Amino acid sequence: MGHKVHPVGFRLGVIRDWQSKWYADKHYADFLQEDLRIRKAIRTGYSDAAVSTVEIERQINQVLVTIHTARPGIVIGRGGQRVDEMRRNLEKLIQKKVQVNIKEIQQPELDAYLVARTVAEQLERRIAHRRAMKQVMLRTIQAGAKGMKVSCAGRLGGAEIARRLSMHEGQVPLHTLRADIDYGFIEARTVMGRIGVKVWIFKGEILPERKTEEITEEIPEPAPAVEVTPAGPEGSNVTTETNKIS
Repeated sequence: MGHKVHPVGFRLGVIRDWQSKWYADKHYADFLQEDLRIRKAIRTGYSDAAVSTVEIERQINQVLVTIHTARPGIVIGRGGQRVDEMRRNLEKLIQKKVQVNIKEIQQPELDAYLVARTVAEQLERRIAHRRAMKQVMLRTIQAGAKGMKVSCAGRLGGAEIARRLSMHEGQVPLHTLRADIDYGFIEARTVMGRIGVKVWIFKGEILPERKTEEITEEIPEPAPAVEVTPAGPEGSNVTTETNKIS
């Protein structure tokens, strides 16, 4: 059977960057557990704020947390009250100083995780899975995506036997490294069981910037010209050096 590599992990270091930016030798496992707790606390506390990704950077004395959300007003709260409360909760959770930054997602329709979450919420409200998938595909293509794929797996429609349904629109070149493909996965918790929702969105190609190298040519200095004068009265040749000015 074919095995599908993670679209984001496949492009790390090429056109995508890591969500956790730190290095640790002996404390790698501890830092990884802290990152998981931070992301879980943020997604739980901001379940209504359309949070997509959480980037974590570590410095010597503090942890920088960047929250990408489509609703920054809900994350910040009135007068910054809600984000301050989240910062205090994170500091209490990991026992370190935390700085929280907020970044707004300009086009939520092109974010794979938010699109998958939209489908999952509709499935939890017992909306037909085909209708939910077609609606998000139409919105995403209208937003400017060049291609999209949606997959739902589980007891679709309350069927006794689980199955998988996929819909495809446009092109989704998974093997092209320069292709900007966003991937999102979430589970919808329905009465009949969990339904997995996967979304691939192709936004276009990211071409590497051409490196322009300035080539400086060294112009050699003109060598002094040597002129030979006729023999003198004593029969010896006298040489004089003159610089020719061109």
